[in-house]
Amino acid sequence: MEINLTINESLLEQALNISGVSTENEAVNLALEEYVEKRAREEIISLFNTVEYDANYDYKELRGKR
Repeated sequence: MEINLTINESLLEQALNISGVSTENEAVNLALEEYVEKRAREEIISLFNTVEYDANYDYKELRGKR
């Protein structure tokens, strides 16, 4: 897919230097991949401590009933 974008040249240059990739296309694709992964992790982290549990639950007792 070909798209025309206006990209901050300073940021693009920094991305090229930091990432070690050789082309602008690779730098943009890498940045997009990392962005998507970061957002996915943030979504998972936001779910931490949202599951309620029963403090009286005894898994050992349930094992004996098999």
